Amino acid sequence: MFESIRKHSRIVMILLFLLIIPSFVLVGIDSNYFSEKSPVVARVDGNNINQTDWDNAHRVESDRIRAQSPTVDPKLLDSPQARYATLERLVRDRVLAAAAQKMHLVTTDARLARSLQEIPAIAGLKRADGTLDAEAYRALVGSQGLTPEGFEANVRRDLSVNQVMGGVMSTVISTDAQIKLALDPLYQRREIQVARFNQADFASKVSPTDADLETYYKAHPALFQQLEQAAVEYLVLDVDSVRAGITLNEDDLRTYYKENVERLAGKEERRASHILINASKDAPAADREKAKARATQLLEQVRKAPATFGDVAKKSSDDTGSAALGGDLNFFGRGAMVKPFEDAAFALKKGEISNVVESDFGFHIIQLTDIKTPRQPTFEELRPSMETELKQQQAQRKFAEVAETFTNGVYEQADSLQPVAEKLKLKIQTATGVTRTPVPGAVGPLANGKFLEALFSSDSLQNKRNTEAVEVGPSQMVSGRVTTYTPARTLPLEEVRARVRSLYVAEKAAELARAEGESKLTAWKAAPASAAGLAAAVEISREQPQNLPRPVVDAALRAPADALPGWVGVDLGAQGYAVVKVNRVVPRQAPDAARAVQERQQYLQWWTTAEGMAYYEMLKQRFKVQIKAPRPTSATAQAAVEN
Repeated sequence: MFESIRKHSRIVMILLFLLIIPSFVLVGIDSNYFSEKSPVVARVDGNNINQTDWDNAHRVESDRIRAQSPTVDPKLLDSPQARYATLERLVRDRVLAAAAQKMHLVTTDARLARSLQEIPAIAGLKRADGTLDAEAYRALVGSQGLTPEGFEANVRRDLSVNQVMGGVMSTVISTDAQIKLALDPLYQRREIQVARFNQADFASKVSPTDADLETYYKAHPALFQQLEQAAVEYLVLDVDSVRAGITLNEDDLRTYYKENVERLAGKEERRASHILINASKDAPAADREKAKARATQLLEQVRKAPATFGDVAKKSSDDTGSAALGGDLNFFGRGAMVKPFEDAAFALKKGEISNVVESDFGFHIIQLTDIKTPRQPTFEELRPSMETELKQQQAQRKFAEVAETFTNGVYEQADSLQPVAEKLKLKIQTATGVTRTPVPGAVGPLANGKFLEALFSSDSLQNKRNTEAVEVGPSQMVSGRVTTYTPARTLPLEEVRARVRSLYVAEKAAELARAEGESKLTAWKAAPASAAGLAAAVEISREQPQNLPRPVVDAALRAPADALPGWVGVDLGAQGYAVVKVNRVVPRQAPDAARAVQERQQYLQWWTTAEGMAYYEMLKQRFKVQIKAPRPTSATAQAAVEN
């Protein structure tokens, strides 16, 4: 039955469409229909955050990170830890929004206007008269999928929310005594001597029997597992593969040449000289009027005698850089000058003098002295670059259409990738030793968690069907199928005997090292004069561990300082054992002025962060935050559990 449905999927979809749509027309669609079906993953102030909210927020966050860092490993963004971090940020946003609402924290129109003007992209849209280019502003926020009203509402909300934490974090203060009390122990130095009992030094004393190895092998089966593996074949559809199948029409190329030859040839450049009368945009109106009147007088003077422009610029221009050159600014293209100056310069004919042009710097008189128009290349000269550009543009437009064909094809002809490969002229790629998680060094689709999850689904493994088309990157889709599958198994002892012996010897040698170290520690505590084997004394601190293992440094700095010299033992696990003799505490030297300022700032930053975290935890309790999704265990912790 299901095979019949698969083969006639298009007919089934049409029938379902005809049955379902009339019911929606007659009954209507509740706006909460879909959200109510989505499980609740968190609750803030009595309001639910469901799985759909979480998924949408993580998709937006992942897209933002990919846009900022295109080379980021996709599997990092899809990890349980990354997804949970998104949920925590979503909860935090809801908590702060609820707090802002309950505290009646609002943002005035004046504060909103100041904040918008502080955004460089918006500040750059100001005209010469100080007004905002409304169309450019609308286009700017539209590129983010927002209307000006929606963008401003978001900024207003963010400003209100920032007041919640700002009221606490901006009031943190600290005294010199507090800083000294906190930082002196942190940067404390101690003189110590260390005796190391390394596991490797005791390995020769371990002689395991066959029975020992068999017992160890049976007690640690997880160490000798061969993970399930699969040999797979897969197809990748991306813009490059679509572009490879495009053949350009000669007429299209010639039309593209006519429409783009000026752009492809390069930008026109202009050379101008100017006379500047300084008057900053923040200057009093009277001063600006005075400067404008002075510029008007000079304009009348140079228009009566254009040949004297350079001499007037040398004597009267406030632009000291160009005045010495008679006002010459050399060649420049569009975008190199402030907009009012550029507009005026590119509107002039060679030899013409402009009217007085106002900019944020003051008032300009511009004389256009030369025009450099790039040579127009021939069609044949531009053919290679035009073919590349046009193929890329057509591939981008065609990708959505081909992606639909790809998606339908791998589903409707699920027993083989060959039909889709032939239809779309794609190459079937193969790989062996593929596991559920990316192997070290994996790249492309085989490093993508979603694709691997699809490959190892029950339908894929049992029926050897194609996976669904999985999006593994921007404009990149993949589908694959398992050709052979090897289940996970415990390798027989004879295959792993050498590894069993190595692990057994290492474990027992570490035990011998630990026992020897503990014995020496007891003896040296009882009779310090008998201590032999201690290394030369060194001064250590958290900043200067002297190449000692971190557990040794931490143990030495935590040892009580009221009765020195003191002794402490440090279990280094598989590395063995260490005995540390703490001789004395080395007084900390007072930091220089620059270091003291840095330490004060660092301490304030730590304390501010701590205050903010504590306040946020209080808000979470106040608004009865519940996160129902389980926190994922770290990869290290998970490995420890499995072993």
